Amino acid sequence: MIVRIATEGQYELSEDDAEALGELDNQAVASCEADDEAHFRATYSKLLEFVRSHGREVAEDSLAPSDLILPPPDVSIEEARAEFKGEGLIPG
Repeated sequence: MIVRIATEGQYELSEDDAEALGELDNQAVASCEADDEAHFRATYSKLLEFVRSHGREVAEDSLAPSDLILPPPDVSIEEARAEFKGEGLIPG
C-alpha cells in the first residue's frame, strides 16, 4: 500500500499495517466529530509518525499512484473535518 503525506512524499507500507492505520484513522474521525482539536492533533501526529516509521520512502522519481493521501501535517481541524468523517480516509 502506498500512502502519500501531502507536502512530504510517498511511503510504501505492508498490507499488515492497514489495521493499525485504520484504528488511528477512526480515532481522528472521532476527534473531528467531537471537535476536540488537542486529541485530533495528538492522534494525527501518531498516524503520520506511524506512516513515516513503518513505511519505506518511495523515490521521488517514482510514478507509483497513492492508495491513500493524507492531509499535510499542519492541517487545521476545520479542514480535517472534510476528510475525517464517516468511515474516514481508510474505509473498512
